[in-house]
Amino acid sequence: MLVSQIIRNKAQQGVVTLQPGTTLGEAAKLLSEKRIGAVVVSPDGAKVAGILSERDIVRVIGQRGAAVLSESVDTVMTRNVFGCKPDDNADLILQTMTQKRFRHLPVMEGEKMIALISIGDVVAARLAELELEKDALTGMIMGY
Repeated sequence: MLVSQIIRNKAQQGVVTLQPGTTLGEAAKLLSEKRIGAVVVSPDGAKVAGILSERDIVRVIGQRGAAVLSESVDTVMTRNVFGCKPDDNADLILQTMTQKRFRHLPVMEGEKMIALISIGDVVAARLAELELEKDALTGMIMGY
């Protein structure tokens, strides 16, 4: 299975982004309202400046206290974001996400972000694929 198949089957809501300079408090509110685990920091909705996860926010609050919520996302976000391409193999992406402990990856076409996938998206797609394989094998064994 390819990443392009995962994003094709994913409900298209667009990628939730924040402008650089947004406060961590505003980011936390957005994550809560949208019920998502990460947001891409982007000046234009297509270029990835960084990614900020709820874990990043919790970690920095634990280290420096709640006053940090007035600081910019730029101070906490991951800047060197690992992305993937639509033609990447989903099994390899799942392995990479697991090994590097990434939960979200932007899907890139050149310098433009076209989607964001989560480890849950990849696992769900893989489970669906395995279910289809199981059904096909069962059909072959049972003769239907």
